[in-house]
Amino acid sequence: MDSMLILTILIVVGALGFDFINGFHDTANAIATSVSTKALKPRHAILLAATMNFVGAMTFTGVAKTITKDIVDPYTLQNGSVVILAALISAIAWNLITWYFGIPSSSSHAIIGSIAGAAIAAAGFGALNYKGFIKIIEALLISPVLAFVVGYIVYTIIKLTFKNHNLTKTNKRFRRVQILTAALQSYTHGTNDAQKAMGIITLALIANNMQSGTEIQWWVQLACAVAMGLGTSIGGWKIIKTVGGKIMKIRPVNGVAADLTGAAIIFGATFIHLPVSTTHVISSSILGVGSAHRVKGVKWGTAQRMVITWVITLPISASLAALIYIILNLFF
Repeated sequence: MDSMLILTILIVVGALGFDFINGFHDTANAIATSVSTKALKPRHAILLAATMNFVGAMTFTGVAKTITKDIVDPYTLQNGSVVILAALISAIAWNLITWYFGIPSSSSHAIIGSIAGAAIAAAGFGALNYKGFIKIIEALLISPVLAFVVGYIVYTIIKLTFKNHNLTKTNKRFRRVQILTAALQSYTHGTNDAQKAMGIITLALIANNMQSGTEIQWWVQLACAVAMGLGTSIGGWKIIKTVGGKIMKIRPVNGVAADLTGAAIIFGATFIHLPVSTTHVISSSILGVGSAHRVKGVKWGTAQRMVITWVITLPISASLAALIYIILNLFF
């Protein structure tokens, strides 16, 4: 078995592993509010999220194509297989570290930063497709800000609409609605996050001359959808606790506003083929809703720790991937 085939197999396994980890790392965000408000029992929430993630992953491929061609050029990427493998190892390592400490960091930042860092280590800064890379970075930066603003507006509208209603009855109704919004948010999560692994596998297939175009093969889409669905079924309890309770005390009406906001922003990004951090979007939606509800009720210390993690993920994952590439290059 030649080294190129071995590397390709390792990359496919690594990408599916990344998707699996992404499932229990990031999907916790999609169901955290519904679990914290007791709209859904944890087991039911995870089953719902796993199913909707799978359905979402099987629906679109536009984000996957962006990952394939907009960070680096798959047709000219120097030592492409080793670059991609180094990026996967780096992103998986960072995801596991942040999951262990219960920090809702971004898998999107981790994999995008890792691909860039490994590519730079292989061929210098000229390896990056700057037009596409900057577009992706802009989406990653703008989406959480937009989620905060939209979350603030959505909750303000709901609050004004139901200001004269009985609070207990209103929360009971919104708890039922939250089952639907949790399903919607899990679906949109699948439409965006699962596609990142699809793009990585396709990037490897092109770099190893096993595929000529950027179309996502059906088996790649199915494998990634299954991997994310299985990962979701494991659950991410530490991150559920952080997102669902340590940002603010969430009631059903808050959860519905946050879920609708997160789903809208994520699906909007998927529609225009841009990868975004579902972690950032969902957490920022909760922050926006919390600010509209009561600014003092938001635990800004937790929010600050999350923001710091968001900021450092790109440079740390890029540096780690570069180091791993240098080590792997000694063997391949």
